[in-house]
Amino acid sequence: MPYRNVLGVILGGGVGSRLYPLTKERAKPAVPIGGKYRLVDIPLSNCINSGIERIMVLTQFNSVSLHRHITNTYKFDTFSRGWVQILAAEQTPRSADWYQGTADAVRKQMIEIRAADPDDVIILSGDHLYRMDYRPFLDFHRQTNADVTLAVLPVSERDAPRFGILETNSEQQVVDFFEKPKDPTVLDRLRQDNTSAKPFLGSMGVYIFKAGLLEDVLDDGEHIDFGKHIIPKLINTHKVFAYAFEGYWEDIGTIRSFFDANLGLTRAEPEFSFTASDTPIYTRPRFLPSSRLAGNCRLEEVLLSEGCEIDEADLTSCVIGNRSRVGHNSQLINCIMMGADYYEREADIAKNKAEGIPDIGVGKGCRLENVIIDKQVRIGDNVVVLNSPDREDEETSMYTVRDGIVIFPKGMIVPSGTVI
Repeated sequence: MPYRNVLGVILGGGVGSRLYPLTKERAKPAVPIGGKYRLVDIPLSNCINSGIERIMVLTQFNSVSLHRHITNTYKFDTFSRGWVQILAAEQTPRSADWYQGTADAVRKQMIEIRAADPDDVIILSGDHLYRMDYRPFLDFHRQTNADVTLAVLPVSERDAPRFGILETNSEQQVVDFFEKPKDPTVLDRLRQDNTSAKPFLGSMGVYIFKAGLLEDVLDDGEHIDFGKHIIPKLINTHKVFAYAFEGYWEDIGTIRSFFDANLGLTRAEPEFSFTASDTPIYTRPRFLPSSRLAGNCRLEEVLLSEGCEIDEADLTSCVIGNRSRVGHNSQLINCIMMGADYYEREADIAKNKAEGIPDIGVGKGCRLENVIIDKQVRIGDNVVVLNSPDREDEETSMYTVRDGIVIFPKGMIVPSGTVI
């Protein structure tokens, strides 16, 4: 049954600088993942599968493609009370500034949140990969009569400085909280279990607030971030509880985490899978033809999306997006290929060929390893990108290197014979 008195708020306004150049022309929640999805599909689908059908998505930077995807995907029928509403940062008589942080983004949209008249507001990030049923989370929040409830999971000592780390008492009430602690003294104080490989409790950046409290705590206009300001303030004055999440969760915040999470989907027994009939991850229906594998192809641990054409190629540990094309005798190892938004017309192919411009996709005789190929990239024949673990970060007019991974930005043309 729908939770009609719960409002979902998805934060999608961050710059996403650590995912550059994938965020050069798109918002971070619009970054493709798993061949055919976008990151924003994860929290939206989790909400819908949990009976939360009133959802607001707060956007800001490079938001055009994100708006288009949401508008084309999330359409509720006439007999449903559900909706997905996009709230873009804007200048108003109340504020001329853009969102300054997670809490400030919610503050600036409080009139719209108040108009929805929810009892509780669940605040989600638009760049996490996980499958979660929010109903037990909401039930726990209400059973404990919490003012705020945080979703948490165990984290290692190495990962602790990336999280908001908290301490709880025997009733799971939060008694201490520190955002991204690096001080060993602070970490020792927050350690929950000395015998575990993951001795800390880390905040997932998923919160449930009583709607009245959310409005009150944001009314002062001073505190701009939930993790840095709001949560540490409230644990001394209100009932803040922690709800333990035990499933797979990954913050897709860097090129390396994005790369590893995608390739993890190709494993025989992946930690996260889009295959789940009872809790599907929704995305835009495209009505594409089946993928075609011509000749003697070899595919090992490959996630192959719709509408692709693979011509006697060798693919190992690859995620291949919609409408991808891989030419004869090419080899791809540990590659993410995002595909294309359209098929080229024959007239355009002929014109490009006359001008020496490769077709969209990977040409013949290529050898690519540890590469991310964004949408509409044109890679010519006999292009070689060899794996180099010690490759330093750099940015050129053709490609960017982050965390040892070569990224060809959206729409890039890579001439035949290029060696990197």
